[in-house]
Order: sequence, then structure tokens, then C-alpha cells
Amino acid sequence: MHGTKVSKFCFHFPPKSIHYSLSNLHSYDCELGTITNAPSELAVANVIFLESPAGVGFSYSNTSDDYSNAGDKSTAKDSYTFLLNWFERFPQYKNRDFFITGESYAGHYVPQLAYTILTKNKITNQTLINLKGIAIGNAWIDDNTGILGIYDYFWTHALNSDDTNAGIHRYCDFNTGNFSSKCEQYQGQGDQEVGELNIYNIYAPLCNGPAPNSGSSGSVKNFDPCSDRYVHTYLNLAKVQTALHAITTKWEACSSLGWKDRPTTILPIIKWLISNGVSLWIYSGDTDARVPVTSSRYAINKLKLPVNIGWRPWHSGDEVGGYVIGYKGVIFTTVRGAGHTVPSYQPERALTMISAFLREQSYKIQ
Repeated sequence: MHGTKVSKFCFHFPPKSIHYSLSNLHSYDCELGTITNAPSELAVANVIFLESPAGVGFSYSNTSDDYSNAGDKSTAKDSYTFLLNWFERFPQYKNRDFFITGESYAGHYVPQLAYTILTKNKITNQTLINLKGIAIGNAWIDDNTGILGIYDYFWTHALNSDDTNAGIHRYCDFNTGNFSSKCEQYQGQGDQEVGELNIYNIYAPLCNGPAPNSGSSGSVKNFDPCSDRYVHTYLNLAKVQTALHAITTKWEACSSLGWKDRPTTILPIIKWLISNGVSLWIYSGDTDARVPVTSSRYAINKLKLPVNIGWRPWHSGDEVGGYVIGYKGVIFTTVRGAGHTVPSYQPERALTMISAFLREQSYKIQ
């Protein structure tokens, strides 16, 4: 926890175990440790980073069934249990405003945890957790619009040919999710046409250099394409694992954990959260092609919400930080020049955006 004078609490789901949490907050010097990154959400909120579910990163369970039954429902249940225990351990924070944020597949994690919190509050007839809002970035929330958005993003950003895009729209039924073999053929063709680039930021360079040595350090202010390697080296240091009270293991960014339950869309839960007064922000780094801005816009359009704030630019410093539109119950904002994990690419713009979210001042993001 950081900054005890701050009255807001933010609960964050990183996309790759604790990988994002580190790459967002620090650069690395494997000999000396971490270097604080000033433009961070830690300046405006106390943040709890949760490595979840069990089986990713350093997180583990002593019960084998927890691995075989891993899925969306069990993750929401375990995260809720963790929060209740945390607030029992630190009761002085129980009445703080509480927000949940996350990226990527946290488009599933965050809304489902928010739903669990609110339903438990209603069942007990008391505010066990004072949830105020959620924010999800480059978030996978609906399969059909998600896939359509990827291939439309490829075409609109000159990564796919006209022929491929036309074939995808002709043979793929994005309303039902029924994809024919011809559809899959054109999708595969589209994937091949993209070539070798950083799918999480199509304009970022690739890491083609040698693996970092103990004296290497990433950049705090500028995106480093080799940050994955620094994180891997850093988290596999014995002294780091000891400091984290982690089990001694080989840390990997991705695990082979199976997934048992996964709804194809989270939009019904999002509708329920809106109807129950939860402040909801969906933000999108506009250079990400994994869960691109088009996927987010198509998903929001399926909600058929009236517009309260017209589309306009917002600013961070003297520059356009992105664009924002307000719907009834949902704020959608882009972050200009940011990839899949927004703060890793544009920390100052990310801080401007998240500060407005925490202040619940969607109309004042300038």
C-alpha cells in the first residue's frame, strides 16, 4: 500500500500476473533493484495489486481442485474472499471509496467482481465493501465484437488487404459467432498479412537485442520493448523472491492453467452494474491491436446507450491525451499513442485519465 493520506482505494487486476504491475511502476536495474516511476496512479490512490487466479506467477493453492476448476466464477469468488479478509486485517480502510481497475481479460474479472461485491452487500444489507466505480482498459468483454474489431482495426491501420477484409465480412457471422471454414481461412490470412510486429502496440519496436545482463536498466519515461526480459530476469532473482515472500520457483509471464468457465460476453453484467449506479469507465490505448479501440467501440454500441457527452478531445499537459465520449452510465475514452497496457506506454496521459476517473469527474476531463 502506498500514500496513506490518500482517501481512495484502487484494486488492480494486472493482465500478466504481477508483470504489468512492475512494468507500469518501475524500470529495472537487475543489480540495484527498481527505480520509481513518478507518473503513477500511486500518486492519487492507495493501490492493492492482486496476482490472480491461483496458478499464475507466484500465486498458488494447496488444493489441486483450485487448478482443475479455475475459471471466471472461482476467480470472482476468490478475489472477493481476499478483499473481505484484507479489510478485516486492516479495518481502518473499510469506509474508503473503493474502485476496481484492470486490463485485457480483466474485462471479465473486474465486472464480475463488482457484481459479486454489490450482490453480497445487498444480501447482508450492509456495505461490506464501499464500491464506487470500475475502469477497464483494452478490455475483452464480448467475443463477437472483439474479433470483428481486431480485423477491422487491421484493415483501417493498413495491416490487411482489401480482399482479406472483404472476405472476413462476407464469410464471418459476427452476430451469432458462427464462423465457417471459409471465415477461418480469411481470418488466418489476415493474421499472416500483419507479419511480425508488436501486436500490443503496432508502432512500437520489437526487442531483437540480446537478453539483459545484470547491469541493464529499462527506461522510466520511454517504453522499452525489452521490458518483458527485464521483468523475467528480475523476478527470478533469489533475493527478489525472498523479499516478496514467494515460493522458490521459476517465474514465467504466462502459465498453462486451464480455464473451465468463460462467458462469451460480459455485456449483461455491465448493464446490471450500470442499472445499480456503478461508475463505469472503458478506456483504450489506440495503438493496441490485441484488444483494439474498435472492439471496445463495437461492444459499447451493443449496449445502445444514449450519449450524454459528445465526442471530443481531452488534454494532458499541452497535448491531446485522447478522446472521450460519455454515455448514460459509461464513459469511453481513448489514450493517444498508448498500447495494450496504457500506463506502460503513456504514463502521464494515463495518470491524467485515472485521476479524473477517481474524482468521478467525467465531465471535467479536459
